[in-house]
Amino acid sequence: MANDYNASQIQILEGLEAVRKRPGMYIGSTGPRGLHHLVFEIVDNSIDEAMAGFCTHIEVIINPDNSITVMDNGRGIPVDKHPKANKSTLEVAMTVLHAGGKFGQGGYKVSGGLHGVGASVVNALSEWMEVEVCRDGGRYKQRYQRGIPTGSVTRVEDSDRSGTTTTFKPDADIFTETTVFEFDILLYRLRELAFLNKGLAITFSDMRGEDPREKRLCYEGGLADFIVYLNKNKDPLHEKVIYINGEKDEVQVEVAMQYHDGYNENLFSFANNINTAEGGTHEAGFKTALTRVINDYARKNNILKEKDTNLQGEDIREGLTAIVSVKVKEPQFEGQTKQKLGNTEIKGIVDSLFAEELNNFLQENPGQAKKIIEKSVMASRAREAARKARELTRRKNALETTTLPGKLTDCTTKDPKESELYLVEGNSAGGSAKGGRDPRTQAILPLRGKILNVEKARLDRILGNEEIKSMITAIGCGIGADFDISKARYHKIVIMTDADVDGAHIRTLLLTFFYRYMRPLIDNGYIYIAQPPLFKVKLKKDKNDYYFYDENEMRKFIEGFDENGYDKPQRYKGLGEMNPEQLWETTMDPEKRTLLVVELEDAVAADEIFTILMGDKVEPRKEFIQTNALLAKELDI
Repeated sequence: MANDYNASQIQILEGLEAVRKRPGMYIGSTGPRGLHHLVFEIVDNSIDEAMAGFCTHIEVIINPDNSITVMDNGRGIPVDKHPKANKSTLEVAMTVLHAGGKFGQGGYKVSGGLHGVGASVVNALSEWMEVEVCRDGGRYKQRYQRGIPTGSVTRVEDSDRSGTTTTFKPDADIFTETTVFEFDILLYRLRELAFLNKGLAITFSDMRGEDPREKRLCYEGGLADFIVYLNKNKDPLHEKVIYINGEKDEVQVEVAMQYHDGYNENLFSFANNINTAEGGTHEAGFKTALTRVINDYARKNNILKEKDTNLQGEDIREGLTAIVSVKVKEPQFEGQTKQKLGNTEIKGIVDSLFAEELNNFLQENPGQAKKIIEKSVMASRAREAARKARELTRRKNALETTTLPGKLTDCTTKDPKESELYLVEGNSAGGSAKGGRDPRTQAILPLRGKILNVEKARLDRILGNEEIKSMITAIGCGIGADFDISKARYHKIVIMTDADVDGAHIRTLLLTFFYRYMRPLIDNGYIYIAQPPLFKVKLKKDKNDYYFYDENEMRKFIEGFDENGYDKPQRYKGLGEMNPEQLWETTMDPEKRTLLVVELEDAVAADEIFTILMGDKVEPRKEFIQTNALLAKELDI
């Protein structure tokens, strides 16, 4: 009863109990993303030691039992008695939230872990954790069960080394979906950290299975090596990577960039090793300096004539791969996600340091400078052509949908939060989808054949593709620089293709388009992939249809019946084989369907995969397929 609400109902969660009660507040989710985040929290503590100049090597091991060990040769967490807590500082760091050396008392000048919750949160969400510290001539140890010490910090033996070793096993009671770590997810982030911290050696080992794997990551060139890695499947316009490394007002700035002959802009930014996916003042300073310096050089060298207008930033950044990394004493991030840097002074610092070095590069390399500017001029012309094409795709009002080339069948609700757009392969499947949908909330847009591969085309050509124009107009939020997610007419855009090789190719083409030109739709969780069933089994005793999404599941089901108990299983080769009722029941009914949300774990990794799979070069694609072929046990051709 509402009248019974009183003081006794107000809970006070002590210590790490709050973390176990609401883990999503601390690590985002208890799915695979949150699981892997545990590793990065511990690694980040070692990285902070490296940034402080005390650590040169970090070792990360996935142990046979799927626990994780992170070992560094830093100073080691202090083990002496904490003056306020009256117990070992190691125990405080591992069991108390917001306890750490990162709050301005001289422990760390620059740090990625700002809130002091990393190690203690990992401890709280682990079945067990064990920490060993070597420092002050000894080796010390403490063990914990679900965040609670099983004993005090003890000195095990003498030791002449220094550093911290943390081993933990995620708690299956918290991570109910999976506690199995993915090698590649960890490798991408560890490689990124090695690039961002020049000269730091990171050894990553996976000791599970019969064939242990090991990767040694160390890049003396830092961000310059990172650019070479990112552009390895592209054709650079200039061989030498433009690289600057400077410091001003206690802010360390590193920038590396190189142009290639493609059309996509790839700008990645970091603050204290944290990927600032939404940019911020460091990105703004870089962009401002780049646009100004390129235009000034083009004017002074008569590449741009007096009658020509200045090149715009997006023209100059076409075909650019760039990384901006800053290390700031007191970073101010906008929002809890740390995805946008807000320190206003950083813009001017990055601008001045980068502009000087870029100008020097252009003066010293006139041939390469000319190539860059000529590419920008071509981009400017294409942009103007694209602007004219874009005007044709702009939607004036909702009534125009019936005249779209893709024959959009719209839903009746005007609330975007309720609206779903199904992108369906072919007219046959489109017909079934239209017949089976909920007309109030579900819109259908059939696509004829395969859309243009946007990885290999400029925007003006992309906007000339009828299927792409149909999607842009239907979704309603524009494209590229004109994109405005607030204008999206659907908050669920569902890719529904056949479960065969052609369907997978169409799905990849659509994902490439959304990633390159409408990425906020992915970032905000608007893009989904439908999961139509692969098999149908009809039982003779009840005449009901049973649907299955993989062959093993289907075969396990029919094992319980003799051969006369069911009709021969039907294998669906395409959505068009289903009648409207079947498609609704299996794939479109919100109560029964399975939708996979498309999530972006790592922008750098995503860019690499799209370049390999959809780019011009055949060899990297062939190598990727050969390497990953073992993962595909059955290929439906």
